[in-house]
Amino acid sequence: MANYADAQELAALRSLSASIGRDPHLTQAAGGNTSLKAGDTLWIKASGTWLKNALAEDIMVPVAIAPLLEAVEQRDPAADQPQAFAIEALNARKLRPSIETTVHALMPQRVVLHVHCVETISLAVQADCEGQLAKRLDGLEWAYVPYRRPGLPLAQGIAERLRPGVDVLILGNHGLVVAAETVAGAEALLRRVTGLLARPPREVVEPNVVALTALIGRTGYRLPADVEAHAAAIDPESCRMASGGSLYPDHVIFLGKGSVVARPGEDVPRVTERCGAAPVAILFPGAGVLMRGDASAGADAMQRCLADVTARVDVAAKLNYLTAAENDELINWDAEQYRQKLNAAGG
Repeated sequence: MANYADAQELAALRSLSASIGRDPHLTQAAGGNTSLKAGDTLWIKASGTWLKNALAEDIMVPVAIAPLLEAVEQRDPAADQPQAFAIEALNARKLRPSIETTVHALMPQRVVLHVHCVETISLAVQADCEGQLAKRLDGLEWAYVPYRRPGLPLAQGIAERLRPGVDVLILGNHGLVVAAETVAGAEALLRRVTGLLARPPREVVEPNVVALTALIGRTGYRLPADVEAHAAAIDPESCRMASGGSLYPDHVIFLGKGSVVARPGEDVPRVTERCGAAPVAILFPGAGVLMRGDASAGADAMQRCLADVTARVDVAAKLNYLTAAENDELINWDAEQYRQKLNAAGG
């Protein structure tokens, strides 16, 4: 740490990070990241680690800011491998910096919070997102960035939209970035923006656990970790939205492309036969959700996220789904395969 004040701010950031990580409405699994600039060093959450563990583990990685920004400016593919810019002498655990390190480096403010909050995502998947934002964020310095793959493509998209004074970014089909000069300032801005974007979720009945238990049988499937996850299958509008495809990157990473919805009369073996493989999650309309027995904690978190997001989307809105090429780009991406490997090891 450059000095005592920086060390204090990093401690405050770790505390805030843990708080954010414990709130499934703000971030899920290994998603989301936070950072602090101390002199010419960027301290950022490590790839594959969970924000909720920020106080229990050393999850912050030091990165050299100047050479990373130069790589972004020159569109150097090296900027998509932020581990090349990690300051190894200070990186005792040899962790990789977040795949979104470039986003944090581009923001001029000292403290940057990037969250996958469900209030933001539920708007960021709607085709009318910018119009909604203009009404809700009036008076704030914000910018909307259309979907790009996380990493260098997203950094370039942000660079194109960034204006002096902007401290709020809404990332299409992705999430929210807020930035400030202090941790306290960043937290206050986060609370303000998420409050302005908040919409009440549609209410649903309880899952049909009896029917779901009968479907489980000897299939190796199980109920989700969070009862809230069932809402994506119980609410007809949410189920319709889920059946349309992938809405944001972490869904693809942890659950695969889109959502598998059982057809009338189908049980788990028939769904598996139709899909050619056992899906990570299966939505049974009107009843609830089943998860494959080996589904990771990250998969459970993202299945709940799907329910939380779709429950807030305007039922009349046209939705922007990730394209087939965008899905494939995420699945075949080395940085995400690394994050998946870490996620499988525990969460």
